[in-house]
Amino acid sequence: MEFKIIKKSKKSRARLGLLQTSNGVVETPSLVPVATQAVIKTLDSKEVRETKSQILICNTFHLHLKPGEELVKSAGGLHKFMYWQKPLMTDSGGFQVFSLGFGRDQNIGKILKSHNNQELKQANQPKSLKITYDGVYFQSPIDGQKLFIGPKESIKIQEKLGADVIFAFDECTSPLAGKEYIEKSLEKTHRWAGICLHAKKSGQALYGIVQGGRYKDLRKISAKFIGVMDFEGFGIGGEFGNDKKEMTKMISWVIDELPEEKPRHLLGIGYLEDIDKIIKEGVDTFDCTVPTHYARRGIAFTSEGKLDLGKAIFLKNKTALDKKCDCYVCQSYKKNYISHLLRAKELTAFKLLTFHNLYFFNSLVEKIRQDVKNGRI
Repeated sequence: MEFKIIKKSKKSRARLGLLQTSNGVVETPSLVPVATQAVIKTLDSKEVRETKSQILICNTFHLHLKPGEELVKSAGGLHKFMYWQKPLMTDSGGFQVFSLGFGRDQNIGKILKSHNNQELKQANQPKSLKITYDGVYFQSPIDGQKLFIGPKESIKIQEKLGADVIFAFDECTSPLAGKEYIEKSLEKTHRWAGICLHAKKSGQALYGIVQGGRYKDLRKISAKFIGVMDFEGFGIGGEFGNDKKEMTKMISWVIDELPEEKPRHLLGIGYLEDIDKIIKEGVDTFDCTVPTHYARRGIAFTSEGKLDLGKAIFLKNKTALDKKCDCYVCQSYKKNYISHLLRAKELTAFKLLTFHNLYFFNSLVEKIRQDVKNGRI
C-alpha cells in the first residue's frame, strides 16, 4: 500500500490524498461503509459500487464466528468471496471488546449521552467477556461458546480474510472508564501492537490503533508510542467524550503526534454533522454504520434534513425523496411509494433507503474533497 498527500488545506488540517492498494485507489478523505458480514445489508456489491463507495470495512469478529476465516480463504479471500473488486479493510475485533462487554452491560456507545453511570475502576470486568494481559475471552453471541482472541489470533484471522488494510488488536475502552483503568488498558493495547507487528507475515497494510480515552495526556502518550512503530497507517479508536466539541479536540490531540505522511483512520464515527468537522481535523478515512443502520429504521438523509419515511404523512407525498440528489432512487421513486413499502414491511424499502443514504453520504464527502481542492475548506 502507498499513501500520497496531493494537497493540504491552508484553512484547516484537511488534506487530499490517494491511498493506493493492489485492489485500486481510494481518493481521501473517504467514508468507509461498514460491511459487517461481508455485505452491505440489502445491497449487492455492484449496487454498493454505484453508491460511489470506494472502500469497505468488514468485521473480523463476526466473520470469525460465521462463516469462519478458513472458508473465506478457501473462496479466494474476501474480495472474491463477496465479489468486491475495490479496496477492503477488516477491523481487529477490538471494538467487540467494548460493544459486547461494557457497552452491552451499560447500554452505552462511544460518545456518552448521560452521566448517570458509575465510573469503571481498574478491577472491573464486563459480564460476558474477560479481558486479560494476553487477550480477550469472548462468549459467542451465537451459541455461548467460549472464544479467545489475542493479538496473534486477530492477525491470523485477518490474514486469512485477505483485506488490503488490517488493524492491530486493541481494547476499545468505555467512556465510563476512569483514568486508572485507561492507563492499564493502554499497557495492553501498546503491548499487543508490538505483537501484531511481529505476527504479521502477509503483505497487507497494518494500521496501529491509538487509544487513551478522554484524557489528553494518555491520548498523546498513545499517539507518540504507536506513531513511531512500523505501521503503514493509524487508527484513532476508543470513546470520544461527552459531546461533539470534545470529540474534535481529542482527534486533534492525536493528529498532533502522528507522522504526517501516513494515513489516519477514525474508527466508528461519522454522523452527518461529524463529517465536516473530522475532515477539517485531518482525518483521511472513517467508518460508520449511520447511513445503512438508519436506512433500516426507515430514515432518509436528505438536503432537507432527516426524514422518517415510516410516518403516515408521507403516504400522500408525491415528490422525490430528495430533489437535489441524482441517485437512481431519487430519480425513480417518490416518498409515498417508499413510505408504503416501509409500512407494508417490504424489504425493498430498506434497499432503496440504504442505496440513497450511502450515495448521499458519499456525495457529501465528494463535495468536501472538491472544496478542499478549491481552497474553500
